[in-house]
Amino acid sequence: MAFEVVEKHRNLVSAVALAAALIAPAAVGAGEVTLKSEDGTVNLVGEFVEFVDNNYVIRTGLGDLRISAARVRCEGESCPEFNVVDADLQFAGSDTVGEGVMPLLLSGYAAFLGAEATVTATDNDGEILAELIGDEGFGDPMGSYLVTSTGSSDAFRTLLSKSAEIGMASRRIRPDEARALRDNGAGNMIDPAQEHIIAVDSLVVITNPANEVNSLTTEQLRGIYNSEITNWSEVGGNDAPINVYGRPEGSGTRGVFESRLFGDETPTPPANIQIADSNNDMAAMVNNDENAIGFVGYAFQRGAQPVTLVNECGLTTRPDAFSARTEEYPLQRFLYLYNREDNTSETAQDFIDYALSAEADEVIAKAGFIDLGIDRRAMSLEGARGKQLLNPDADPYEGGFMREMMAQMIDFDRLSSTFRFRTGSQRLDPRGLLNLERLANYLEQQPEGTKIMFVGFTDDVGAFDSNRDLSVSRADQVMRTLQDFAGDRLGGVEMATAGFGEIAPVACNSTENGRAINRRVEVWIQASQG
Repeated sequence: MAFEVVEKHRNLVSAVALAAALIAPAAVGAGEVTLKSEDGTVNLVGEFVEFVDNNYVIRTGLGDLRISAARVRCEGESCPEFNVVDADLQFAGSDTVGEGVMPLLLSGYAAFLGAEATVTATDNDGEILAELIGDEGFGDPMGSYLVTSTGSSDAFRTLLSKSAEIGMASRRIRPDEARALRDNGAGNMIDPAQEHIIAVDSLVVITNPANEVNSLTTEQLRGIYNSEITNWSEVGGNDAPINVYGRPEGSGTRGVFESRLFGDETPTPPANIQIADSNNDMAAMVNNDENAIGFVGYAFQRGAQPVTLVNECGLTTRPDAFSARTEEYPLQRFLYLYNREDNTSETAQDFIDYALSAEADEVIAKAGFIDLGIDRRAMSLEGARGKQLLNPDADPYEGGFMREMMAQMIDFDRLSSTFRFRTGSQRLDPRGLLNLERLANYLEQQPEGTKIMFVGFTDDVGAFDSNRDLSVSRADQVMRTLQDFAGDRLGGVEMATAGFGEIAPVACNSTENGRAINRRVEVWIQASQG
């Protein structure tokens, strides 16, 4: 994706905007202050000396310490006062995105523009301000960016009021939120021009490192969060009460967790459930309680013990990058940016374009999240899939297709690019449209003569032969769509299709969410020789 934004940004910011100082520390006398980080890992007390180069300088018994203002908040009467006048671009919404992704994403964006970003925590909780300075920090200001982190619901409330130009969400917009914005003139909020997936995140169930329980079935996890299992001894642990931690109403993390775990059912959480206001708080609380269980975004584990999940079908899943990119980890989610159709400036669009580009992948990965790049994994017959296909109890007719699939797997690796469909449909979902561009760019870099195969699968609803025909048809559809999208860019790539219907499921077919995961087209690429 080409960007012509550097010069535009240099000309965008007017002299008036440049003159409005975004951060102006007022003069204060020396006195004791406390510097605290949001996650509780920094808590320093000392005499305030000065604020310089985006750093607090305090005098302690160990000497003068310099602490980046992006990492801590200053408390005390002697703290410098910051006058936040305005910002060229305002973000609001999910703390997972705002605290976990945006600081590094803004710094990466600045580097992409040949600029330097100064990121500072403001006086308001969960708020940071970034100022971009051109020529790697030696030039003129190029723009200011204010990020307010609360919960995903605020992304859509602030878009509705136009108090923010870009909404950050760790869940997809709900129909009622989309309708309210549409009726307000904001446009179709699920149009690819307004709904943007920037990263994948796996929700990780965590326990205290001292807890001997490191694996739970999804049924056991539902029981814990539905007040049915209350003691660790019921799931193979010590005789101790389970202290359950959750997130507040409106949290995107909570919404995704409950949706993936309970579907349309409404859980009955324990009466004494403890609520953590952020991912960082959740990790800190679990790490301080030997009997705790909670859930956080992938980037926020902070030394807590991750729990392996086993679904109803006996499939074990771990929150790694490949399973998240293929959408096969049961608690994975997407991280989104949203914008209004009628209120998107050039500054906002340029940032969105960067966040969706391959240039942002390294920054997103550095932040601890899973970027949208393409992974490649060998399909060993000794792995979980191979064991599925070697099932001795398989129906003889279906077993023939299993053996056919095994024979083809030997010559191919699997790419993480995976395309999914609604029931009975051949229409790609929003992630599939994004995958097309990423896949085309990836294949364009492969040697001439590279062979790829689009391999279709379905859920188990309907007759076996009909499902197999449907899987082949969907594979053909994805191949044609990619060819139309890429044009002659992939002339040196050999393409073929296959379909195996309902065999080799990657999720249980007992729920609609599981069936949706199984309705897919995988992309296989010829294995390396030697």
